[in-house]
Amino acid sequence: MTLADDIRGRHPIVVPGVYDALGARMVQSVGFGAMFQTGYGTSATLLGMPDYGFVGAAETVDNARRICSAVSVPVIVDADTGYGGALNVHHLVRQLEEAGAGGIFLEDQRWPKRCGHMEGKEVLPQGEYAEKLGAALDARQSRDFVVVARTDARATEGLDAAIQRGQDNYRTGADAIFVEAPRTIEEMRHIGKAINAPLVANMIEGGATPIQPAESLHSMGFTLVLYPLSVLYASAAAALSTLKDLRRNGTTTNPSMLSFEQFNELVGLPGVRSLAERLASK
Repeated sequence: MTLADDIRGRHPIVVPGVYDALGARMVQSVGFGAMFQTGYGTSATLLGMPDYGFVGAAETVDNARRICSAVSVPVIVDADTGYGGALNVHHLVRQLEEAGAGGIFLEDQRWPKRCGHMEGKEVLPQGEYAEKLGAALDARQSRDFVVVARTDARATEGLDAAIQRGQDNYRTGADAIFVEAPRTIEEMRHIGKAINAPLVANMIEGGATPIQPAESLHSMGFTLVLYPLSVLYASAAAALSTLKDLRRNGTTTNPSMLSFEQFNELVGLPGVRSLAERLASK
């Protein structure tokens, strides 16, 4: 079964967000079958900046190449707006597929984009976005490469307009539809009933959309359940706690840290050591 098959399946797919190769290894190590390269997390960790249009195509592709090379499960990449027009989107999809990505999210915001749960967003006319979506579909070399069409129109034009865009995007050929930032469970149920397509639910802790368990979301009609920032927020909290402890006490006492041996296991030291020994014996 491919990711393209899974998103049409009978069970919800929970997909954590990652922003570097180490996080990707951790996600795979605990058994998740797919992951999402978050643009929010990429901006935060590469640049120390908010998700406010600072990341471009080069950073996105370079990060995807590192992440995809570290794991063997599909990585769906947040491609933001595609960083330009239809030609730019076409080129970006080719680059990401060559880097090993399993799919993209492509949004209809006007550049510079914002995180979907922030204020101040603007969306493109639907016709202009349809050209970019068509370019993404045309560029992919494999049908297993998943193209998710995201609309941010809920915040700018209202829920009904966002649903209409989702329906139009599915007719254009998107593999899954993502209506960003519904504000209530009732809105989520309405989306699930109104759009007959594989749907994405975006679970951001502290964001605009109510957090719901995967099974509840699936019963509303959502198949792909995204937790894009959980690892980022948890990692930042743990790191800040350790740094404050070190600053206060002059040493570390955090019992939740991995040990030297555990971390080396996580990054694959035993396999590297075995390979080095085998090569040295030749």
